[in-house]
Amino acid sequence: MTTLTVAMHGVTGRMGTNQHYIRSILAIMRQGGVKTSDGRTIDVKPILLGRDEAKLKHLAETVAMEEIGRKVDWSTDVDNAISAPNVDIVFDSSSTQMRASMVRKAAKLGKAIYCEKPIAIDPAEAMSLAETCESAGICNGVVQDKLWLPGVRKLRALRDQGFFGDILSVRGEFGYWVFTGHDPDQPPQRPSWNYRSEDGGGMMTDMFCHWEYLIDDLFGPIDRVLAHAAIDLPERIDECGKPYDCTADDSAYAIFITKSGITCQFNSSWTTRVRRDDLLTIQVDGTKGSAVAGLRECYVQDMDSTPRPTWNPDVPQPIDFYSGWTQIPDETDYDNAFKIQWELFLRHVAGDGEFPWSLRNGAAGVALANAGETSSCEQRWVSCSNTC
Repeated sequence: MTTLTVAMHGVTGRMGTNQHYIRSILAIMRQGGVKTSDGRTIDVKPILLGRDEAKLKHLAETVAMEEIGRKVDWSTDVDNAISAPNVDIVFDSSSTQMRASMVRKAAKLGKAIYCEKPIAIDPAEAMSLAETCESAGICNGVVQDKLWLPGVRKLRALRDQGFFGDILSVRGEFGYWVFTGHDPDQPPQRPSWNYRSEDGGGMMTDMFCHWEYLIDDLFGPIDRVLAHAAIDLPERIDECGKPYDCTADDSAYAIFITKSGITCQFNSSWTTRVRRDDLLTIQVDGTKGSAVAGLRECYVQDMDSTPRPTWNPDVPQPIDFYSGWTQIPDETDYDNAFKIQWELFLRHVAGDGEFPWSLRNGAAGVALANAGETSSCEQRWVSCSNTC
């Protein structure tokens, strides 16, 4: 039995609580740990860290008792906790502006580091963090959860099977309406810092990191980008019920061209209402067939099923375009995407397997977000060859 102690900083937020703590770490503990390729068992022991004593205590005691039948450790003394000799991994999912400090502290202490994206706001700082971890010789990784979404896994399998033929284009639609808070019966679903650039917020900063690793994994590295960002809603209400000015983009529209010439268009918005299969849909069109993937489901249409429409706005549309698509069945039980990557990182720290999703990979996402911002500000194509 190998035991890895994980100091988890920033787990009181929505993603940290639900995806990383409850559905990943506690789920791993509940299943009895992680099995390595040589038959060992990795047991994980979390220590929850942060500033809010009440929230930490609730997660460490009440939630842990409900999920695994026992309490876990917690502390508000972050520096002392991560310095403890028994801590093997430092995990950070706090605000982006706090990330660099936590990564550097972990590297200096020789602790493995695993963190949320983006790893920084500035590309130079992101690369510096990657180099710091590499120089320290520590295991390091960044969360790239969407690679393990069931819908994305089905897309990848279709690509590997040659279903698409030559891939021609990709279209991604992401987002939903995030309430502003002006209506007390409709509180915002996302924290206020997301809409303040001075606090590290912004759609490009948040989502282009995801689009970078998704496009790179599925379709190849990005060569150049043309983007436009907008602040659609100028005012929102914060957690204290006070109005604040939105200084960060809440929608972003981009054309990414891969090095192989595939056009990838992604629309990202917190100010849109959903009329599609899921909160994220990715359509891939190829010479032999097309597919549309959501978070979990994937629908395909091959050449034989492709309809032959005729433009005629003077009569009702005679074709039900949805009926010509076939749903891909689940070929396995899909585990939580965050949990899958956590298990891979735990194995990596225990000496079992590589972990290519390093901070250097995370720096590429930061570089793409920066390239998108430059493109939007200067209204031009921006090359990613030397930056992404």
